[in-house]
Amino acid sequence: MVERYDESRLTAILKATADPTRRALLTILVQDGPARVTDLAGRFDMSLNAVSKHIKILEGAGLVSRRTEWREHLIVPEMEPLKAVDAWFAQLRATWDMRLDRLTALMEQETKQ
Repeated sequence: MVERYDESRLTAILKATADPTRRALLTILVQDGPARVTDLAGRFDMSLNAVSKHIKILEGAGLVSRRTEWREHLIVPEMEPLKAVDAWFAQLRATWDMRLDRLTALMEQETKQ
């Protein structure tokens, strides 16, 4: 059985990750772990304010959250929302697999005749 996904959540995630800078930020956070906005901004050729705006969009989609440790404010990757994307792709794969199975059955039927 194919797991269902929340359409509005999927849309928010896909919109947030449509931008290459936001995908790069998310990739960095997943690979390297939580980071300060200033540290993330140092890895891009753009202002701190621009990076902060990208992070707010990722945050709005639930892909990152903010955590405070002492005086540091860290951006933390959140992997749970990506389950919506995975469920959508699983549904597409299942549909594609069914079509391939039908095509294979038809081809086998033709070779038997």
